[in-house]
Amino acid sequence: MGRFASGVTIVTTVRDGVVSGMTANSFVSVSLEPQLVLVSLAHSSRMRDLLQETGRYAVSVLAEEQEPLSRHFAGLAHHAVEPVFEWRAELPLVEGALAHLCCRVVDAHPAGDHMLYVGEVEDLAYREGRPLLFYAGSYRTLGGSEAPPGAAMTTVI
Repeated sequence: MGRFASGVTIVTTVRDGVVSGMTANSFVSVSLEPQLVLVSLAHSSRMRDLLQETGRYAVSVLAEEQEPLSRHFAGLAHHAVEPVFEWRAELPLVEGALAHLCCRVVDAHPAGDHMLYVGEVEDLAYREGRPLLFYAGSYRTLGGSEAPPGAAMTTVI
């Protein structure tokens, strides 16, 4: 699945005044009416347990300059990063992100080694900017050029 380019998000929640977050690229829009989104979390993740308890989560869609924050929340930071949060609907969101979604968990589904959390969007805000992407195991950004005409595809099957 590494050949599927995706945006990069930080999923956050708060319990007893303590903010917790994790980097996730397994985030999708599910429905426009009602507004539903889904985040997929490993059964082994701490965030899975927190969402079971809090029933709410926020999603910050990262801008290309926020790669250090993504690495921080993925446990890959090489130097200290101090995240700054802004609050909407009583949830913490990463300051400077391209989009902020505040969600209430309305359904959860086990799926293999993950749990799928469907959230109803309670609050949404966005800004213009260039997104941070993840593709083939690496962070990427939108380039100004397209693939050259006649670029070859690699066939696996």
